[in-house]
Amino acid sequence: MILLIILTLIFPPIGVFLTAGIGPDLLINLLLTILGFFPGHIHAFYIEYVFYKRRDEVRRGIISVGRAPGVFSERVQSGGTGRGVVVEEPVQEEYGPAQQGYAVGGQQGYGTVQ
Repeated sequence: MILLIILTLIFPPIGVFLTAGIGPDLLINLLLTILGFFPGHIHAFYIEYVFYKRRDEVRRGIISVGRAPGVFSERVQSGGTGRGVVVEEPVQEEYGPAQQGYAVGGQQGYGTVQ
């Protein structure tokens, strides 16, 4: 890990390549490094932070719910374990007229007493 940090300080895309492999994260980091050396460092250290954080969470048995924003590599998202990230889908319930607050049985809704 110390070697990875040193390599990232010298040239940020090397650190992203070693962490995420070849993919959109590497391309984004190359562009950020070309546009400015400092943005490339920020992005590279963010990718490495997410990778090691997710790896430690998986080792402790914690499953991350949701994806880390701005990270496109599945390897980084899963912490290098290849297990993927569990994303909870929102449950959309359907309500009938009585559950939405409307009166059932022909009565007018607001203010009526049953």
